[in-house]
Amino acid sequence: MEDPRETLMINANIEITAAALEAIVRNAKQIVGRNEKGHYRVDTADKVGEMISQFLFEKDFESYAEDIENFPK
Repeated sequence: MEDPRETLMINANIEITAAALEAIVRNAKQIVGRNEKGHYRVDTADKVGEMISQFLFEKDFESYAEDIENFPK
């Protein structure tokens, strides 16, 4: 992902719906297609991380994190 700001790679446990995960896996497989042996060669866990990162940048998570009212109670 191209972004002029300095970023860090973190590992986090997050909660998403099964439907969201199924959609990511289905779409990732559709994009890469099958190889000559009929297997899909895509790391869906990496795709989950890429999608969440993209979403956080597009929705300005930095500003969201700055607002103390957004912190879980």
